[in-house]
Amino acid sequence: MDTLAQKYYIIHNAIFSRLKYLDGLAPLALRLFLVPVFWMAGTQKIAGMENTIEWFGNPDWGLGLPFPVLLAHLAAYTEAIGALLLLLGLATRWISIPLIITMLVAIFAVHWGNGWAAIADSSAQEVAIRLDAARGILREHGDYAWLTEQGGFVILNNGIEFGVTYLLMLVSLLFTGGGRFTSVDYYLAKLWPPKA
Repeated sequence: MDTLAQKYYIIHNAIFSRLKYLDGLAPLALRLFLVPVFWMAGTQKIAGMENTIEWFGNPDWGLGLPFPVLLAHLAAYTEAIGALLLLLGLATRWISIPLIITMLVAIFAVHWGNGWAAIADSSAQEVAIRLDAARGILREHGDYAWLTEQGGFVILNNGIEFGVTYLLMLVSLLFTGGGRFTSVDYYLAKLWPPKA
């Protein structure tokens, strides 16, 4: 007689062994989620490169990083080119490495001091007071209905939440690659399989 654990694994294996043919969808989803994130970050840095360099190097109101010209260019082009490579699923594992480094720098140099949350907790008393004050000013001096028709106002906390999320997604891609059937990497590996 089968034990409960044996029955569980018989059912488990019967269902989930079939999912292996769709296992490329998870890396595809991660890649497609990250593409606009890195494309926008990279192209905005490139478009305003002088400001990016100044922000990277200024110790008073910027990041105060050494070699700001070099690091600004590396970050901007890593993000923009990385977005294109992630879109295609080309060199996915390789581009994940510099993007992981970029995210680590962002987490520790930009967001770390702001705690975890990206968006401030609107139920916190201090945040709620500020949001109410902002809404009052906008109702009195602006077109509040137009300003809020696309969504409500929030206070940006700028914590590490999004950076850590992107970092974990990139670490996953480093281990999984671009995905079976869904990446250029997969088809290149079929053309040039590794030699035993």
